[in-house]
Amino acid sequence: MAANSGFKLKHLLIFACLIGVASAQLSTKFYDKTCPKAVKIITKAVDDAVSNETRMGASLLRLHFHDCFVQGCDASVLLDDTSNFTGEKNSFPNANSLRGFEVIDNIKSQLEESCPGVVSCADILAIAASESVGALGGQRWNVALGRRDSITASLSESNSDLPAPFLDLSGLITAFSNKGFTTEEMVTLSGAHTIGQVRCRFFRDRIYNETNIDSSYAKAIQAACPFDSGDDNFSPFDPKTPATFDNAYYQNLVNLKGLVHSDQQLFVNGSGETDSQVSRYSRNMGRFKKDFSDTMLKMSMLAPLTGSDGQIRTNCHFINE
Repeated sequence: MAANSGFKLKHLLIFACLIGVASAQLSTKFYDKTCPKAVKIITKAVDDAVSNETRMGASLLRLHFHDCFVQGCDASVLLDDTSNFTGEKNSFPNANSLRGFEVIDNIKSQLEESCPGVVSCADILAIAASESVGALGGQRWNVALGRRDSITASLSESNSDLPAPFLDLSGLITAFSNKGFTTEEMVTLSGAHTIGQVRCRFFRDRIYNETNIDSSYAKAIQAACPFDSGDDNFSPFDPKTPATFDNAYYQNLVNLKGLVHSDQQLFVNGSGETDSQVSRYSRNMGRFKKDFSDTMLKMSMLAPLTGSDGQIRTNCHFINE
């Protein structure tokens, strides 16, 4: 595993190559003149939503991730199906799973009243993710703005490109590498599972059939996920502090208490490719929070639509007529 300085250097070099010309078109000051209250409106709405239901922070972070990994950060994930258009909401990773749409709708409604046709749905998702992490105790990142919204979506790409909870380490490395992320950055982004919940159907096989799991933990989780029922019962990824953005996720992995198969793949009892980074994060919460913030900033820059590409949707669910 590379030292922290090496991780940072590789991160910055790949980041610079990935964003290329697009970075010059995105700016933290993008709405300063056209919609000066935009960021304030978004952050307040997110804070209110997370205060009302802490789980919403994880949901909004996940919405941004599932958007950016399919076609780039273009709000394609928000598009509803129509009679002549198939969106991404019913893909295997998203169906009956993604949530937080009503929070985005509320924000968009406020923005359309304040400055019609100016702020993109993609930018709303980007700011909401950062604010959600901050509201739950993590480190916010300075979101560059100016993304535009797609007029297309990809059900097939959503099914193929989003990393699944049953992937082995090699599959995770490939899935993230395909989007320009290093193995180290994959481990960092996986730390998003320090918040949020997951359905029983996605971890049943692990808690009943896998051996690299703490037996008392497996038994406790089995109560909420019976062997032959309860597919849609939820359990938190991190039972210790499920509503706090901290490093408990990595501590759980070291103790063989990763809930889904793909999570525990990051730590295999001291001998795995990514074990040392997991161990380091389990001991150093500040390092994890900083790396997560930096890597999320990089993710938020994946293939943004800028200039005259795409559009500014009036309703995040539908393409403008």
